Amino acid sequence: MTEFVVHMDNRPGMLASLTEVLAGAGVNIEALAAFGFDGEGVVRLVVDDATLARRALREAGLAAEEKQVLTTYLPHSPGQLATVARKLADSGVNIDAVYVINASSDGIELAIAVDQPETALPHLPVHGGVG
Repeated sequence: MTEFVVHMDNRPGMLASLTEVLAGAGVNIEALAAFGFDGEGVVRLVVDDATLARRALREAGLAAEEKQVLTTYLPHSPGQLATVARKLADSGVNIDAVYVINASSDGIELAIAVDQPETALPHLPVHGGVG
């Protein structure tokens, strides 16, 4: 999976415009986090088709940072995310973002953006991988 980070003005219609661009290109958003601060908006998204998203963003004149994210599946029980976060921290890996991709009564699938994917990978549960 690929994460795109888009910086834009924090004003009415900006998120609508961004998501309309992606929808028009046939890109499905798997996970999204958006926030605004001091007039700037930051939208972080994980999409199903990075090639289409990249092209659509470029054609719309929207600059985006891009990185591959890791995926993992954690059982639903207290402390699972804390354990993974601690293992990554103790390995010197910084977590830039965590997205919920899917959740059920059995567990939760996460996409995790980190600064050192190769260092992080061995510290994720067996179902983890490079998305």
